[in-house]
Amino acid sequence: MLKRRDFLKVAGAGGAAVLAAGPFSRTTGTPTSPKEAPNMAYTAKDYGKLIGMAGFSETLLKNHFTLYQGYVTNTNKVLDALAQMAADGKTATPEYAELKRRLGWEWNGMRLHEHYFENLGGKAPLAAGGKLAKKVAESFGSVEAWEKDFRATGAMRGIGWVVLYEDTASGRLINFWVNEHDAGHPAGGRPLLVMDVFEHAFMIDYGLKRADYIEAFFKNIDWAAVESRLK
Repeated sequence: MLKRRDFLKVAGAGGAAVLAAGPFSRTTGTPTSPKEAPNMAYTAKDYGKLIGMAGFSETLLKNHFTLYQGYVTNTNKVLDALAQMAADGKTATPEYAELKRRLGWEWNGMRLHEHYFENLGGKAPLAAGGKLAKKVAESFGSVEAWEKDFRATGAMRGIGWVVLYEDTASGRLINFWVNEHDAGHPAGGRPLLVMDVFEHAFMIDYGLKRADYIEAFFKNIDWAAVESRLK
């Protein structure tokens, strides 16, 4: 029987430690089963264009990119391990169950970071008469009221994510605190604006001054990217 430690050996530190074992052929090239699924591995995106962004040092951003790349690597390895265990008829094992639970953490860690980086790098303010501004005002009373609530959510004690979600059933916009990558997301919610408030997102530059980080975040929001997510 495959041991849990065979899949959960890690290298590095923090939430993006890289899984470092197992017959993960789609990411390592090691042959496994002739019935193996086609290569559908995720590839880390390049966000180097954000280097030089005001309020974010190169050191902070490069560390953050490396952490994100770890989530991409782990997502691929967990998916490969699960596929191999399914092919081997080992889906009733504790090891399979643990990896299945792990998948949400790695996959959401990958995707949330992509949303975060992709809604940064902007210079223009939110267009007052645009679709997004109108939708925000409908849901919160005003853009100012929404921003106050979003900032307050980000300033709460604890680590996690602040996400402006669109309720796909009603169209209402709501600011959510997401405690973990894989816990706290509203069912049926579409993420529009994502802000990382784990320590790695700001402490190198701001220490414990999270409010200063949030201010820098708001100065660099790519509102066009955020609005493009609105349906």
